[in-house]
Amino acid sequence: MKNIFSIFKLTLATLLLCAVIYPLVIYGIAQFAPNKGKGETISLNGRVVGYQKIGQKFDKSNYFWGRPSAVDYNAAGSAGSNKGPSNLDYLAQVQKRIDTFLIVHPYLKKSDIPSDMVTASGSGLDPNISPEGALIQVKRVAKERKLAEGKVKSLVETKINTSTVIGTSTVNVLELNIALDELK
Repeated sequence: MKNIFSIFKLTLATLLLCAVIYPLVIYGIAQFAPNKGKGETISLNGRVVGYQKIGQKFDKSNYFWGRPSAVDYNAAGSAGSNKGPSNLDYLAQVQKRIDTFLIVHPYLKKSDIPSDMVTASGSGLDPNISPEGALIQVKRVAKERKLAEGKVKSLVETKINTSTVIGTSTVNVLELNIALDELK
């Protein structure tokens, strides 16, 4: 009986520590983070439409497309495909993405397509694409929206973020598509 009472006290203490105290400490720390720990949201007309650090699916031809997702953009199941470059299923999947991209962009050759447009990121939720990935879509998006290519290209160029740490430039697809919707 003495052991059962000790185990019960240990279980209760562990439960209190892990289920109450720890979450409250983390919540308290989050209150000092930007947006009070709720993530870096992107709003349009006062409504949250997405998060700056989580990719979203855009598959309509009048929008810029983001990087493919191994988890269909499900943030609850963030993961890569875990398939290597010699895996036949993976190679078939990438080839299918290339074929689809070329059908919608008939003015391109396979060698013109940046790898980030046909391969998923490690998390499957990358919100950014390379500037090259955005620029090769300009012709399609401009045609679909009946806009001048130069105007759409200029918009893309204003949305290029240059990292000072690594030196890699990126374009946030959600921010670009919101700015595209705001174009007149």
